[in-house]
Amino acid sequence: MQVSLSELKVNVGKYVDMANEQEIFITRNGKQIAKIVGMRAEKADAARALIGSIKSDMDYDSARAGRLTE
Repeated sequence: MQVSLSELKVNVGKYVDMANEQEIFITRNGKQIAKIVGMRAEKADAARALIGSIKSDMDYDSARAGRLTE
């Protein structure tokens, strides 16, 4: 969803709540200048990034040791 900066200023609470369900792109003079993303979306992106990063035959301690040496 896109919203102008002036509209965001008037209804900031509404758009912060909506950000949990979808990304809110903020525009100024018709150009995108920022994006509001809810914490749910950020956590989901982090989880997706982790999927497949640890091999199935690897245990927690060896995965941790591998990350510390990188």
